[in-house]
Amino acid sequence: MAKRKTKFVCQECGYETPKWMGKCPGCHQWNTLVEETAITGSSSRHVFQTNTSSSKPEKINAIKSEKEPRMATDMPELNRVLGGGIVAGSLVLIGGDPGIGKSTLLLQVSAQIANKQLPVLYISGEESSRQTKLRAERLGIQSEELYVLSETNLQDVLNQIEAIDPKFVVIDSIQTIFKEDVTSAPGSVSQVRECTSQLMRIAKSKGIPIFIVGHVTKEGSIAGPRLLEHMVDAVLYFEGERHHTFRILRGVKNRFGSTHEMGIFEMKEKGLEEVLNPSEIFLEERSQGAAGSIVVASMEGTRPVLVEIQALISPTSYGNPRRMATGLDNNRVPLLMAVLEKRAGLLLQNQDAYVKVAGGVKLDEPAIDLAVAISIASSFRNRASNADDVVVGEVGLTGEIRRVARIEQRVQEANKLGFKRVIIPKKNLDGWTPPQPIEVIGVNTVQEAIQVTLGER
Repeated sequence: MAKRKTKFVCQECGYETPKWMGKCPGCHQWNTLVEETAITGSSSRHVFQTNTSSSKPEKINAIKSEKEPRMATDMPELNRVLGGGIVAGSLVLIGGDPGIGKSTLLLQVSAQIANKQLPVLYISGEESSRQTKLRAERLGIQSEELYVLSETNLQDVLNQIEAIDPKFVVIDSIQTIFKEDVTSAPGSVSQVRECTSQLMRIAKSKGIPIFIVGHVTKEGSIAGPRLLEHMVDAVLYFEGERHHTFRILRGVKNRFGSTHEMGIFEMKEKGLEEVLNPSEIFLEERSQGAAGSIVVASMEGTRPVLVEIQALISPTSYGNPRRMATGLDNNRVPLLMAVLEKRAGLLLQNQDAYVKVAGGVKLDEPAIDLAVAISIASSFRNRASNADDVVVGEVGLTGEIRRVARIEQRVQEANKLGFKRVIIPKKNLDGWTPPQPIEVIGVNTVQEAIQVTLGER
């Protein structure tokens, strides 16, 4: 006989406790424990069971390595983020702000796969089939192999997957799907965990790639427990602002490829279109001869991207000067300003500082340190740097410029876009030959870099 038992589950981390607490012991968040009814006994078993045949440990040298079969889409940017294409039997999670274009992207991908005469099942738990049809008409999608289902019951979803036997499945979104024998509400920790577990079994057992959409909270994380990200094979974030046309698809987890890959898309009337050369897009509106502007070559996964960094330094009107940053870590700006004060002799303690990465890109690698420092020094001295310069380097607290990774790809990207000079750490000059005709200058200290870029002696 099944027994009903009450428990309290944290909606942030999935921590379970038999009694209510104001503060979760797992994630230390307040008022996140919600009462749920757990069913123990024979009826609580999963309907779908994995293969019960026992397996024996094998020697690693005796295991045959095979490449995972991939299904390439008509979007090279998406293929890049996924590591070369969609892997059969993979479970991929896509998160993003409401209205950013997640459903549009997945509907376009579904149509591209269906046009190859492969059955595709698009399951929408938030929209009716007629609403999905209206979006398809706007995108110009027509395919005989694209099936649309408006359903939230997981058992009905699994039955349709068994009946149609699709080669690609989309669940939009996982927070709307519910399992009948789980008593908690749709979107709760228990429902999300159980539904994702069932979908993972289907994906692995039948070799069907399944893409699931996850809602994003106000804090920017995928709604529901973090364990959802641990269960899937890949996690993609769709970023951007609804008031701008550019969208960035960023991979933060990928079991079949490299992480932190980035794909650039532009939202147009007929849907999302790829941006094959994002560096030109990010630099096309750059003003020439403006103080406080410099170009940096940043690595996004395996791709070098040239981005403009802007800084505005002005005397403060308050007792405490302001330090604000957009597109990079807020703590990096006061740290670099302290280095410039101590090592380069710039009096910045009574100056407000505003630093921005143009184009809406978010950069987090140490190689952008030197570009941020140069832009701050340029704005403070009101002296423009050379418009044909690209700067790369990590800045240490003693003012030294430390080496960075993948310097060859960064210099080649700058050379391809017509820049004349690249200022890099001096230790990065060894072991390779710079391409022609670009000039590569190595610097040891931040003061030397300021002299080279701003022409100061």
